[in-house]
Amino acid sequence: MKMKMNQVPGGEFYSLARHNSYDEKSLPGVDIFVCTADPKSEPPLMVINTVLSMMAHNYPPEKLSVYLSDDGGSDLTFYALLEASRFSKEWLPFCKKFRVEPRSPGAYFRTANSPPLDYDDHDHWISIKNLYEDMKTRIESTTSLGRVSQAIRGEHKGFREWNFVSSKRDHQTIVQILIDGRDPKAVDSEGQPLPTVVYLSREKRPQYHHNYKAGAMNALIRVSSRISNAPIILNVDCDMYSNNSQTVRDALCFFLDEKKGHEIAFIQFPQAFENITKNDIYSAAMRISMEVEYRGFDANGGTFYMGTGCFHRRESLSGKKYKEATKVLDGKSKIDRVGKVEEISAEALEETSKSLANCTYELENPKWGKEMGLMYGCLVEDILTGLVTQCRGWRSMFCTPERKAFLGAATTTLLQSLGQYKRWSEGNFQILLSRYCPLINGVGKIPLRLRLSYLCFELWSPHCMASLYYAIVPSLSLLRRISLFPEMSKIWIVPFLYVFLANRAYSLGEIFIWGGTYQEWLNDQRMSQYRRTTSFLFSFVNQILRQFGYNESAFGVTEKVVDDDVYKRYEQELMEFGTNSPMITILVTLALINALGFIWGLKSLVLTEQSLVLNPLTLQTILGGLLVFINLPIYQAIFLRKDKGRVPISVTCQSIMFVLVACSIALY
Repeated sequence: MKMKMNQVPGGEFYSLARHNSYDEKSLPGVDIFVCTADPKSEPPLMVINTVLSMMAHNYPPEKLSVYLSDDGGSDLTFYALLEASRFSKEWLPFCKKFRVEPRSPGAYFRTANSPPLDYDDHDHWISIKNLYEDMKTRIESTTSLGRVSQAIRGEHKGFREWNFVSSKRDHQTIVQILIDGRDPKAVDSEGQPLPTVVYLSREKRPQYHHNYKAGAMNALIRVSSRISNAPIILNVDCDMYSNNSQTVRDALCFFLDEKKGHEIAFIQFPQAFENITKNDIYSAAMRISMEVEYRGFDANGGTFYMGTGCFHRRESLSGKKYKEATKVLDGKSKIDRVGKVEEISAEALEETSKSLANCTYELENPKWGKEMGLMYGCLVEDILTGLVTQCRGWRSMFCTPERKAFLGAATTTLLQSLGQYKRWSEGNFQILLSRYCPLINGVGKIPLRLRLSYLCFELWSPHCMASLYYAIVPSLSLLRRISLFPEMSKIWIVPFLYVFLANRAYSLGEIFIWGGTYQEWLNDQRMSQYRRTTSFLFSFVNQILRQFGYNESAFGVTEKVVDDDVYKRYEQELMEFGTNSPMITILVTLALINALGFIWGLKSLVLTEQSLVLNPLTLQTILGGLLVFINLPIYQAIFLRKDKGRVPISVTCQSIMFVLVACSIALY
């Protein structure tokens, strides 16, 4: 089978294959990994909507296996998955019949309140919606109750496992095959086969390090190799539901290309979010990164692995170098109905798979996390894993279909956004200071331009020093009338003006080209400044301390549940400052210093007899004014706002004390 490829800007080739031209029997199996860690931060209803969307891909169901990794070890999540496996018998044929997009029932029914006019079976449409609403009510009621009732526990043998669970950090391995793809009885309401569905909660003990998401992914790789062993793996976060039912086929166009397909280790789809505000107040969409930077990196020798929305060749995750791997993807898996099937019961598979997810497995097999699977010991295990894979000779691709492949939930508070970037920047800086630094480890293995591409992100943290200098020193220098820039009439002012104006004009042009607004650009500039002076600063200090053994990195789960008042302010595009946090304190302190310096600079310009062109403080005062403009939401949150998102009085008082100390040092 030969795929049709075409050269496009930003990538070596992009698939133009027609989906109907595939030979269904020759298609390889695909294992889909969905990861969740906490039923409170990541509601079970959200998780199972993602699972259902993955099950409903336009792909032979007997070749799909969906694994849910529950690192929270919660019977609430297991119950939700059990409900989803039952509902899938109606949902999957409904999606095929009405060509539903997206195939997450929550996302679909959120926008489709009534049957479309071209649907000829309105009763069926309404009955499916009612079935979903009933399931939603049961799951939410059980989740709010915080426990699964005894009546529900009697519905499935899997609930017995929780009789031996001490806590989410102390329990045995739980493997439950809720839909067995080998069972001829595992069919939907129209008699068509269903995808395999497996619940996994790996063993956790207090005395063993569980390696966060990387450990969960590696457990999934091993368990899936025993149950289905598909040659292609897709991993997604629990909030990234499928928005395009053709995504699996799109990815296979690359893997199955006769000329270049065997070189590819992973195919990364861009991250996209459904809850972005009109002007993207927290710059969470990463529009320029996704639409410009990653496409460019694709042409530099391969894109990054972002941790979600990524298809992997299983061989590349097993530690094999490109030259050692096979060129052909096997179209059959252990759980495939086509051809010879391994004669082993689901119960036996569950029991034999448990040992692969035990705490001691990686002690006995130390290559995991070092040479096999996802890499351990890094806050951005995805970036590191992609880099190591590319250094073994594999290639990667960035696939950007017209319809977004996956949609997730973006951060909805300022602190969440800053915390997320703190982890990303600290992890990237950690790679730079490790033996995996692409400037050293990548020599002779990956192109120089790709190594430099990684470097752009790995230098995020040190960037805080320059940003802090420009945010503090010019403003404090104005208090003593110390000039840091040339006079406006001097030729030496040209480089400063060029760098500032060219950078702003270029970034504004990028936003406009990709459909953004002026306010979105302004929010992006504002958030860039906030991240550099808080997230990058904390990550820089943490990583330096870690190098000397004084600090240990920790992985945090991004909160997916948001208070109604907070979300209302998010939709109104009001920044959230209502938390007593060191990051908020730093932002308020810098904003007050900038305001004080700007007022002092204006005073100096007004009282002096020199013209603005000849005054050496003019450019410095303009910079202070720009910083004040950037910080307008902070001044509003301090002096004008009355809602709960305003800056707490305690934070304001702390910041004023820090400002007084800084001004005293500058003046005396």
